[in-house]
Amino acid sequence: MKVTLLGLPWDLDSSYHRGAALAPPRIRAVLKNESTNSSNEDGIDVLEHIEDAGDLDLEAAADPRTAIEEGVDGLLRAGRLPLLLGGDHSVTWPIVRAMSRHHENLTILHIDAHSDLYDTLYGSRTSHGCPFARILEEGRARRLVQLGIRTLNGPQREQAERFGVEIVPMRAGIPAMLEMLSTLTGPLYLSLDLDVLDPAFAPGISHPEPGGLSTRELVTLIQAIPAGLLVGADLVELNPGNDTRDMTARVAAKVLKEIVGRLI
Repeated sequence: MKVTLLGLPWDLDSSYHRGAALAPPRIRAVLKNESTNSSNEDGIDVLEHIEDAGDLDLEAAADPRTAIEEGVDGLLRAGRLPLLLGGDHSVTWPIVRAMSRHHENLTILHIDAHSDLYDTLYGSRTSHGCPFARILEEGRARRLVQLGIRTLNGPQREQAERFGVEIVPMRAGIPAMLEMLSTLTGPLYLSLDLDVLDPAFAPGISHPEPGGLSTRELVTLIQAIPAGLLVGADLVELNPGNDTRDMTARVAAKVLKEIVGRLI
């Protein structure tokens, strides 16, 4: 089974810098750049295992969230393994709404600097700071595991306790994150925000948070996801307008190749 890329060029729910809507074509361009090859670290040529469904036209959609949900649902009905390219993190809510209809008892692995559990952020319930609150309110996942969090404030801590979110914060270290990964069962959905990385490794993001993962550590975590569990994934929050010589886009392409390896 091939992995299907679908771009979700949406950033109108960003709370600070916009620009993540420009990410999907940038990731594709770097993935195919002649400066490197298309194999991941397992020796799999990922271009042989992916197909590209292009980008959804979300600006023209009457309801972008519905368009995302229906787009992902269409891939799942066709028996595809979806790998969604954001876009800001608000896109994960409609993605998971579709995923949960096809996969009961879904576990979500969320790798991020931020827990994105706000009930509202700046008056918005659809902000990219709120998707996991919406997902858990609707009962779309039986388990939410978050790795790399380093901005947990009072309101989000209360939400985490309310919903029983399992958080391994950045300060706990890589061994604790790897131990948590060993407890995962399927079906598993991965939501990866690139700002989990320290800004030194990923300058091209909208909400940099120092003290994060290195690229090597992130790759190690992805490679440690137990085989055969992943049923879909998203990669979000690359902001090409803030990037330097495609440094973060190259990280995104590297990470994408490793995710494809776990999906197949």
